[in-house]
Amino acid sequence: MRLASVNLNKRLGNPAVRAAASTWLEQHGVDLLITQEAWKPVDRPAVELAGFRAVGGDGNLHAWMAERWGKPSQSRPEAFVQRIELDWMLIFNTYLSAYSPAERGLQLTRLNELLASEKGRPSLVCGDFNLAPRPCDGLTAGRTSTFNNATDRAPFRTLLTEHRFVDTTAGSEFSYTVERTVRDQLVQFRCDLALAPDHLAPELYVAVDHTPRSGNAFTDHSAVILDLPVSVRPAAAEEADTLFAFLPQPIVPEPVSEYQPHKTAMSRRAESRYARTVVEVLCPRFGLKSVLDHGCGRGSDVSFYRGVGLDADGWDPHPGFGTTAQPDRQYDLVTSIFVLNVLPDPWQRIQALQHAARFIKPDGYLLAVARSPAEIDTRAAAANWPVHHDGYWSSAAKGTFQKGVSVEEIIALARRAGLVPADEQSLLSPSPHSAQALLRKPG
Repeated sequence: MRLASVNLNKRLGNPAVRAAASTWLEQHGVDLLITQEAWKPVDRPAVELAGFRAVGGDGNLHAWMAERWGKPSQSRPEAFVQRIELDWMLIFNTYLSAYSPAERGLQLTRLNELLASEKGRPSLVCGDFNLAPRPCDGLTAGRTSTFNNATDRAPFRTLLTEHRFVDTTAGSEFSYTVERTVRDQLVQFRCDLALAPDHLAPELYVAVDHTPRSGNAFTDHSAVILDLPVSVRPAAAEEADTLFAFLPQPIVPEPVSEYQPHKTAMSRRAESRYARTVVEVLCPRFGLKSVLDHGCGRGSDVSFYRGVGLDADGWDPHPGFGTTAQPDRQYDLVTSIFVLNVLPDPWQRIQALQHAARFIKPDGYLLAVARSPAEIDTRAAAANWPVHHDGYWSSAAKGTFQKGVSVEEIIALARRAGLVPADEQSLLSPSPHSAQALLRKPG
């Protein structure tokens, strides 16, 4: 789906502005529009946009969803931020103070706290920050502007670091999103931003579009456009009260009703090649004695581990496999073999790794293996699998999902579960069909 974020400079109350904005939205195929400074006074009734329904907000922060889609829920945790739940992803529509670096600094600190309370759920932070993150992002008459300083830039950098955000429009050929003449001096700022988690940023298409402030202009800000790997449901689904109802759930014994990842479990008589790596390579190298197969399926690897004398258990959320009782202990090694690639969104993958990390001893290890992008993308193209979120329905009828996951993505997701990459990645035998990462739980 396509998200657009734009500061409307309080102009949407003007019918001509609304008409121009509606034309732009249609031309660009926007599904979700989030705005800052949409109209004044801020407490007036919501302005209607042709082809869109209001999600909620006020004149400072407001969102609309295309009528063809159901309406997501929204809340206002602070006056300067609007929280929108878009299936597995959160959107934080943000408008920071235009008056004081100190006030912006406090708002950024509070935003950091709000994001921390989401416990790793994938979130985008978009909007007008009234902040040039780097000196080169804010100029007055060609010289570095003094509008921002360390008071607001330092908490911004902290926000990026602590949540592993990528400032997606900060490339070497970045664009200013505001260019206006003030007192005969040209002011240029890149202050309309889109922050994305590092594991998600490679999946996004991000562009800065200047047409809202040029030609048939309806504001003096550029728009930030993002194509998101989120498959939303049509508006008709809302009548059944199921739209956005399959928000990420904790790992529990009962399977999620729409997705049935257990149907991807293989029936093997022998152990997997990765179980042999555990026994032949990892256990001797690190002196490992106990293993938990997290998402063990039918348990062939667990039987193999026990057969060679390891203290091994299996756990799987599907009741049919008979191993839903959660362990009451921790292990030297936890394995997650072909689990991440069958979970239908990044939040469920993070939650699975967070759950697995509970069972790792301090300074213990997790071996994560997933189908590789080359493997899944090739199969998807050959079988014409329908796109769903950031992967594919391998069988929509069965409710099975597949996504190719790279080593880099495994590591980025694992960091959100408190795990770090081990130094000994070379112990894992490479395969074109799988991505493998050895993670460690710091003691």
